[in-house]
Amino acid sequence: MFGSGRQSAFTTFGSEAAWLAGLTGWMVLGAVVIAAAVGGLMFAAQRSREGALTHQQGMRLVLWAGGVVPTVVLLTLLIATLPAMRPIAVKPDDLRVTVTGEQFWWRVRYQPAGQAAIDDSNELRVPVGRNVELLLEAGDVLHSFWVPGLAGKLDMVPGRTNKLVVHATRAGRFRGQCAEFCGLSHALMAFDVVAMEPAAFDAWLAARRTPAPVGGDGARLFAANGCGGCHTVAGVSEAAIGPNLTHLGSRASLGAGMQRRTHANLVRFIKQAPTVKPGARMPAYPQLTNEDAATIARWLEQSK
Repeated sequence: MFGSGRQSAFTTFGSEAAWLAGLTGWMVLGAVVIAAAVGGLMFAAQRSREGALTHQQGMRLVLWAGGVVPTVVLLTLLIATLPAMRPIAVKPDDLRVTVTGEQFWWRVRYQPAGQAAIDDSNELRVPVGRNVELLLEAGDVLHSFWVPGLAGKLDMVPGRTNKLVVHATRAGRFRGQCAEFCGLSHALMAFDVVAMEPAAFDAWLAARRTPAPVGGDGARLFAANGCGGCHTVAGVSEAAIGPNLTHLGSRASLGAGMQRRTHANLVRFIKQAPTVKPGARMPAYPQLTNEDAATIARWLEQSK
């Protein structure tokens, strides 16, 4: 699968993920210390002479090593982790983004406070330094939203809206993944997460309101072959069965993160989607010539 960004719990760009990575480090260190201590006691026990410990000394060792020390360690870990269990607070004017898992792509709707919603697909953009509330839903079967560098994993359940508040700490392009088996192309259901500086994000969001190119042979072929019956292209079609293709030219990947967005890959996907992505609901178009598919691809790529 094409990887346009890092997908690692140790390549963090979110406050929650950074805290989790730090906690993981401390827990691993603690586990190493405990393992070394147990190994040292075993080694000492094997080399000591019989009767080296009295019954009273042995009971004291069991009390401290098996009772007091583990209790103190576990209580310390509990107290240290309690603050992380408190969800990040959101304000009424914070950005809300609804992300809906579909087979096998992502429906994304930005809902800026006091403004009309903006629809997109297969890519999530967030501003650095601002809290963003993600409303996670599923349109068909169980999915799971997982961006290890940003925050923890959260399931997407049909008929239910789960909420995840994220806070990006640095700019960059990273990768997320569906983490719940959802069908044939589950492993090909990824997405890009682009963290942007606040001013750049605001400019990008404003640009999403710009209509796509509506004229030319590409638009004519798009309509003639029924593409507008499933896909939205602002100013051309308003269907919502498949991914929104408005501003497709600004995305780095195709097919929900499965391959790099190149002209050749886009032409092949237009003609042979079920072959490229097993289980995809988009039909093949064998009757479409390579030239016509290339014309549609060039038209879609113009919209950035």
